Amino acid sequence: MKITKSEIVISAVKPEQYPEGGLPEFALAGRSNVGKSSFINKMINRKSLARISSKPGKTQTLNFYLLNEMLYFVDVPGYGYAKVSKTERAAWGKMIETYMTDRQPLKAVVLIVDLRHPPTKDDVMMYDFLKHFDIPCLIVATKADKIPKGKWQKHMSITRREMQVEDGDELIMFSSETGLGKEEAWRFITKQMSDS
Repeated sequence: MKITKSEIVISAVKPEQYPEGGLPEFALAGRSNVGKSSFINKMINRKSLARISSKPGKTQTLNFYLLNEMLYFVDVPGYGYAKVSKTERAAWGKMIETYMTDRQPLKAVVLIVDLRHPPTKDDVMMYDFLKHFDIPCLIVATKADKIPKGKWQKHMSITRREMQVEDGDELIMFSSETGLGKEEAWRFITKQMSDS
């Protein structure tokens, strides 16, 4: 898909602030600093629509990006960042859970993990949460360009095994530097849009 128009529409913290109109939405989940903003920017060919923060844990709202006036990317707060108070973390958790379990236009979640490291407990928990609520998901293992090509499959196997990725769920490698995986990610998204 070629994105010719993209804008951030709203940063929401509660359902009454979510955009209306029922366009398909794709949430981007992952721990703080895993590269969600870089993923968004690469997918839409923009350098800095999604702000890449030097401070992890900066996104504290649901950020709705409208693309080509036909779908939304929804960036949710990163999880697993230690410098945030427990109360704050619990509030984000509640906000994310409410959005993901109640939101009609949500078609799927793109779960972003770091290919260089085994998935964290939080990554596994997030995947289990999506499976529990039967929310379609695509797992994107990013930062592939930081690993020698010969080790890609080994790292992919570790990710698949640790997360116990179920048959039928897609796990793709991605690099916001080279664009690796971008086509597959768009393929997944357009398929979810046409299936619904």
